[in-house]
Amino acid sequence: MNVQDLAGNFSISGSNQDESNQITYKGVLSLSLDQNNRIKAKWVINNSQIQKGYGFFKDNILVINFNYKGDDNKIYKGVAVYRCITKDVLDGFWSEKHGNPLYLGTEHCLRMETTEKLN
Repeated sequence: MNVQDLAGNFSISGSNQDESNQITYKGVLSLSLDQNNRIKAKWVINNSQIQKGYGFFKDNILVINFNYKGDDNKIYKGVAVYRCITKDVLDGFWSEKHGNPLYLGTEHCLRMETTEKLN
């Protein structure tokens, strides 16, 4: 698998950085490449919150540094790490700088054009 294989749109479901580990959000992750083959990411969470980031890919691991403006107009930053199971299935976790340091958020991504299923 190479970085070009990851470009596209993914349906996502995830849990926040807390102890519940329940699915707390859904949305779309769009991945594209810049002129240097670095990953550009854009999340639309629950049809309202937009998050953006840049990242890199190596050995089927995708790492994205992201940020977004919260409801309080503060900028929040974090990092998301995905294991690329296939080019259509990504399994990840994430952490924000001001999130609960005892927990990681989780995120599962399925390419929107695929017929593969998440387990």
